[in-house]
Amino acid sequence: MTDLITRLSALHRPRILIRAARIGARAYSRNRHLPRLLGYGNLPKIPIAVSRLFEQEQLLDQRRRHNDPGYSLTGHINVLIALMGEAQLLQQEPPSYKRPEKTTALATLKQNELHHVQSC
Repeated sequence: MTDLITRLSALHRPRILIRAARIGARAYSRNRHLPRLLGYGNLPKIPIAVSRLFEQEQLLDQRRRHNDPGYSLTGHINVLIALMGEAQLLQQEPPSYKRPEKTTALATLKQNELHHVQSC
């Protein structure tokens, strides 16, 4: 996760692109915007979506730099909006290693016994 955030923070794009993407990212809706860019169906997990969007953005930036006639400025901005929106979600997502442990039936029994002994 931190590797993706490091990669995103290292992006250097024209100021006008970043400004437009920041404005658009305020209204970013994962369910509404992401399927248009990554395809319809089940939405990928946030880190996977960020990686795929990052790849798309790099291709678009190469086309921009080479003055490719097929380059779409609005498409590039839309990818940057989704990338920024997903990056915000990625930073808010709790790390997977901090999942609460499941209590087993044996552990629950031991806790009940301890509580019973303490109350006597």
